[in-house]
Formats: sequence, structure tokens, C-alpha cells
Amino acid sequence: MNGSRFRTALIALLTGCAMLTAAPAASAAPAAPKSKVAVHAKAEKDSVHVGEKVKITGDLDASSQNRVDSLEPVIVQSLQAGVWVNLSTGSCRPNGLFSIDLSFTVSAQLSLRVFHPETGLYASATSSVFGLLVL
Repeated sequence: MNGSRFRTALIALLTGCAMLTAAPAASAAPAAPKSKVAVHAKAEKDSVHVGEKVKITGDLDASSQNRVDSLEPVIVQSLQAGVWVNLSTGSCRPNGLFSIDLSFTVSAQLSLRVFHPETGLYASATSSVFGLLVL
């Protein structure tokens, strides 16, 4: 290969490489927006004794269709020193309803809520805070 053809081939190769590195990366398709969901929850009683079971019941209400069709996760949380701490996990039934049994080993006045983490279908959400007195 003579010098002129070599330079032409080298310039073509470098130009092609420059175009590859300058081209923007193909971006992934944007994720579909997650449906909003509301969490409603309450304790079946306002107070329980140490060791007594209490049911936390509620539902997930999807704004897009007013019902949840899958087993979505729910987490009962307690406010402890300003931080929400997970107490128990469960899932809602296909109709959106859930029920989680809890019991406590010490007396306390608790602030509780139910949290639904973001999933492939729904955005995250939390219920209103409700109280429980453990005697």
C-alpha cells in the first residue's frame, strides 16, 4: 500500500471512529408511568395488652382503575425516634384488601402507618398515621 492510499484509509478509519464516539448513546425507552395508588389502613382496636394480637386492616386503591389486581406488598411501620421502622410485611389480596396480625412484647404508645413500596405497576404510597396503645 503506497503512502497516499495508507493515509486515505487511515483518515477514513479515524473519521469513522470519531463519528462513533460522537454519536449519542441510544437511550432506553422511557418507562411507562406508574399508576398512583392510595393506602387506607387502621387497627381493629385502639388498645391491646402486651402479647395480644391486633389486626391491621386496609386496602390499596388504584386511582387508574379503582382496584388493584395483583398481590402488591404492604409494610406496617412504626415511628421510632423520628424514623419509620418496618414491623411486619404482607401483601394485599387480588381485590386490594389486606390484613396483618401484630403483637407487641412491651407497653408503648405507637404511631403506625402502612407503606406500599414502588413496584413495577404502582408508585409508592403511605396511609395516614394511626395510633395504638399497648398496655
